[in-house]
Amino acid sequence: MLSIKKFLVAAAAVLAGIGASARAADITGAGATFPYPIYAKWAEAYKKTTNVGLNYQSIGSSGGIRQIKAKTVTFGGTDAPLKGDELNSEGLVQFPTVLGGVVPVINLEGFKPGDLRLTGPVLADIFMGSIAKWNDPKIAALNPGKKLPEQAITVVHRADGSGTTFIFTDYLNEVSKSWAEKVGKGAAVKWPAASSVGGKGNEGVAANVSRVKGAIGYVEYAYAKKNKIPHAKLENRNGMYVDPDDTTFAAAAANADWFGTPGMGISLVNQKGAAAWPITGATFVLMYKNPTDKAAAADAIKFFDWSFKNGRKMAEELDYVALPDALTKAIADKVWTQISLK
Repeated sequence: MLSIKKFLVAAAAVLAGIGASARAADITGAGATFPYPIYAKWAEAYKKTTNVGLNYQSIGSSGGIRQIKAKTVTFGGTDAPLKGDELNSEGLVQFPTVLGGVVPVINLEGFKPGDLRLTGPVLADIFMGSIAKWNDPKIAALNPGKKLPEQAITVVHRADGSGTTFIFTDYLNEVSKSWAEKVGKGAAVKWPAASSVGGKGNEGVAANVSRVKGAIGYVEYAYAKKNKIPHAKLENRNGMYVDPDDTTFAAAAANADWFGTPGMGISLVNQKGAAAWPITGATFVLMYKNPTDKAAAADAIKFFDWSFKNGRKMAEELDYVALPDALTKAIADKVWTQISLK
């Protein structure tokens, strides 16, 4: 499997447009960090084919929303989809590009990936701080026969606002009434656990979990794999314990009603399905219905159309889940047709 670490090195050059040498005709975008590696991979291949580049600034979902509203880029990227009212008031369309999963990762001696079982409510209690030791009876009851140490739990969370946090807290909000009442969901929240450490970006969280004994955090799946950090197995909505992988992410989206929500901004957390990973999410693109630079908007649509048709294997190599062909066709027919290119 292609190493995401190797690709991130190349991505910096590709997406920066090779600095000042980037052509004015290059496509411009900014936003979520989650899709950065795959956008870079697609961009590299697309430029070889068309000689059109992509300058995508990986600045986070909030930054992407700000930049598209300021009309400084052709498209914005966000893992936290905008609601229908806001899309309408801003004159924007929104569509997903790839799927992925957020996973709880642990630093617990003797535990390999998938050895520890957790339910949503127990995971929420850990991040709330109400479960403070690994041998807590609630954790022990889910892991009979496992030797759980009397060790303090250190919660590791994102220190910056992020789409990863939005997806993770969306899940905790869904499965825990206590979390919903006391914390809620968002790109940034006030973390309640007394013993907690912040990390900037997925890399920062991964590094802190690897460094701190007894730690638990949450990262996008690719970062767990890249850093070889053990993940917990989670109970899904159907009562099945599942591991995160491309198959379980795809299963979470299998029955999703994408067009039942304005802007396709559905939540994929806690979806039904025996194989569904419960903390799955999509990343989205925002574009204007009536763009100022229509040629640039047309170029962006061509890029994503090409990527949907030719970039499936590239997505899989970087631990993303490509959208089904039927869905990408529906995006072309129902979303892109709303964008005025003449």
